[in-house]
Amino acid sequence: MIEIARIIRIALNHKWRLIFAYLSMIGALIAYVLIPPYVRRAIDGIIEIFDSGAGAYSQSAMLTTVGIIFGLMLIRGILTYFQQYLGEAVSQFVSYDIRNRLYNHVQHMSFGFHDRHHTGSLMSRAITDVENIRMFINMGLVRTPYFMGLFIVVAAILFVKDWRLGLISASFMPVVMIYSAVIRLKMRRLWLIVQQKMAEMSNVLQENFTGVRVVKAFAAEPYEEAKFDTRNKELVGYFIQAERMRASSTSFMLFTFLLAVGLILFFGGRRVMDGHMTPGELAEFLIYLQMLQMPVRMAGWLVNSYARAASAGQRLFEILDTKSPVQEEENARDMTRPRGRVKFESVTFSYDHTKRVLRSIDLEAEPGQVIALLGPPGSGKTSVVNLIPRFYDVTGGRITIDGRDIRNVTLESLRRNIGIVQQDVFLFSTSIRENIAYGKVDASQEQIENAARIAQMHDFIESLPDGYDTEIVERGANLSGGQRQRMSIARAVLLDPPILILDDSTSSVDARTEELIRKAMESVMAGRTTFVIAHRLSTVHRADVIVVLRNGQIAERGTHDELLELNGLYREIYELQLRPQEDVMREIESPIPVAGN
Repeated sequence: MIEIARIIRIALNHKWRLIFAYLSMIGALIAYVLIPPYVRRAIDGIIEIFDSGAGAYSQSAMLTTVGIIFGLMLIRGILTYFQQYLGEAVSQFVSYDIRNRLYNHVQHMSFGFHDRHHTGSLMSRAITDVENIRMFINMGLVRTPYFMGLFIVVAAILFVKDWRLGLISASFMPVVMIYSAVIRLKMRRLWLIVQQKMAEMSNVLQENFTGVRVVKAFAAEPYEEAKFDTRNKELVGYFIQAERMRASSTSFMLFTFLLAVGLILFFGGRRVMDGHMTPGELAEFLIYLQMLQMPVRMAGWLVNSYARAASAGQRLFEILDTKSPVQEEENARDMTRPRGRVKFESVTFSYDHTKRVLRSIDLEAEPGQVIALLGPPGSGKTSVVNLIPRFYDVTGGRITIDGRDIRNVTLESLRRNIGIVQQDVFLFSTSIRENIAYGKVDASQEQIENAARIAQMHDFIESLPDGYDTEIVERGANLSGGQRQRMSIARAVLLDPPILILDDSTSSVDARTEELIRKAMESVMAGRTTFVIAHRLSTVHRADVIVVLRNGQIAERGTHDELLELNGLYREIYELQLRPQEDVMREIESPIPVAGN
């Protein structure tokens, strides 16, 4: 019930629509319950005419009664329209609010959150669970009071009309209520499983569609089809189980209602025969009992709606209540453009607070210096650079920029001063212009073109039929690996940041293209502190400081020549990986012979 209460509090943000929906509901309810007395009057009037043998009747009186009935039905129809319209509007606004809250909350979560939550699971919550809550708002929150009010008013009228028949009508309600409560608890647990299975199936779909090239490369379609069929079959099984439970609930309630109708016809008919009731009064009683059928029949559906909303709310609020490990200080201030002096002071870091991936890192980069990070896989290179923009927070020690702890500045201003070129380049399904200007949406066309020139992309873009308006397909599949890499470089260049992080930024291009990018980037890196994770000698050879990591610790540091003299880990990396590239570099840097010379 806690989840339901929280959902209702969100709905109360649209209280005026709710109020008018409830007012329309009250008016429709009143109009509805006023109809049976006029039906009774018409039936008894006609029977009285036939019993008296007069053979004539007052046409005006009958037309008046019929007109009143039609008028009440019209009023009920109009008010029901407004009730349903306003209820749907509230449900849509609530789903809008929850989707936005979920989306915005996830946007501000750290990398650690995304490490633990699969994309497909988050999408399932944002779509399926929000839709379940929307249905609950419209059919549960808005219409439940109508059904409850209808049940209470009609039950009271039945007791007033004839307490004996009223007691028979209400006798089945305790059984129905107990049965509904039991079903609701079972269905909530069942719908929680259904939504979890739905998330798992979404994960399979998302991974398959994203990695379709890998699937086809390994001819793994049969394996993927079998995997999806297994998930899909599990989901269908739980859906059928839930539907069976809902159907049994509805059938049981309908059976109890029809049993009550049968008893009313039997005992009510005897009272008519004994002269204690008129036929019109019995008809009126049966119409009211028919009205009572609606809330009884809808009880099963409402139980289902509440169960689905409760399980959906539990899954959604689990995300919304999760706090990011990376939090801004209450008195955090904006960081003005720094000079770029970055310092790691006894920094330790752990992803799960158990196993440390960085230990006692002491590192200082002066403004304008290029720091190259090397080391075997898993040595902590990426972890080091991920701490600078606070994608994760340090476990111990601190990181400062120009002597200021980065935890004391706002995340937005910190990241605005850091340009990042990631190894896994992600391009959005929009134009080349918008992709380059992603971090600076107000950039002019001249600034965008200048960034593209620096990244050696301008000529290629201009050669395209639509130029900078060319649409990028999903994940940049219509660009080569080198082109995507240079798009990412252009995106970072446009920010004009004082600090650059290049995560293996040139490893996806050939040696000549790499050299062109390097020459272009020299002017960009001038006066900027740059951290480079690279496996090419062309990058590390020109670094001011090379930091070699092993098992989360700094094993060596120095220039290229200094580290070679140490004859340590850097020397091993050089001999195995970097030295074979020297011949290529010499070939690139040597002048091209001119014919005839």
